[in-house]
Amino acid sequence: MTQLGIERFQDADKYTGYLRTIEGRLRFDLGWTNLRSFLPTDVLSRRALDVGGGTGILALRLAELGFMVELLDSSEPMLAVAGKEANLRGLSGRILLHRGDAARLSDLFQPSSFHVVVCHNVLEHVEDPVAVLGRLAHVIKKDGKAVISLLVRNRCGEVLKAAIKGNDLELAKKALGAETALDSLYGGSLRVFDPLSLRQMLEQAGLEAIAERGVRVVSDYLKCDTPTEETYKRLLDLELLLGAQPQFAAIARYTQMIASASSRRQE
Repeated sequence: MTQLGIERFQDADKYTGYLRTIEGRLRFDLGWTNLRSFLPTDVLSRRALDVGGGTGILALRLAELGFMVELLDSSEPMLAVAGKEANLRGLSGRILLHRGDAARLSDLFQPSSFHVVVCHNVLEHVEDPVAVLGRLAHVIKKDGKAVISLLVRNRCGEVLKAAIKGNDLELAKKALGAETALDSLYGGSLRVFDPLSLRQMLEQAGLEAIAERGVRVVSDYLKCDTPTEETYKRLLDLELLLGAQPQFAAIARYTQMIASASSRRQE
């Protein structure tokens, strides 16, 4: 991650505010639910790594399931929030906090160390996504059970956002071939992906996709700013149903890939 990218994420209050919005809740709840069905359950001393995990939402959920979790993030304020929440939940013994970015993975962790690696909304902000994927492949176990969960901004979702929410048809046309999009939360630009190019990057890094899901297919275009918990649950269920179907996943705001070490690498 560039120095500008690191500085961009120092405002933990803005981030925690986003997590209380319907968009923030759905991004994490959908990503977590999609990942959970792939978590290894028949191994002892399960270890997980959350790269760029921010305030630790997913790290805490993994710890609650019994994982020993390492949380890596470049923002000291974010890590402070994660540490405080871990203490409040009695999980501080299961979560280790590290300040740094994906470039330090090989320095901090031994090869083949983790059963689960989470890397959500990190590749958008790094200079070399393939190099980061290679570092993730380096630290994941090669036992055929370990998984990596990736979440990235989907280019097709940017097209629909510009056309439907922004009513900007010219911007929608430009988004069709754009390499970057605007980060509406922190400002600045971020990289966008399409599923095919992401799969190709995984292959270059010695990984292979075992599942693909769309995250936030329709919710961004609905009028439900403050839904009841019942309405939220119905929306979550619909998003899970749509996101599991390729034709809808293709136009979601985010693409989630579940990957493992390629069979060639495991041999």
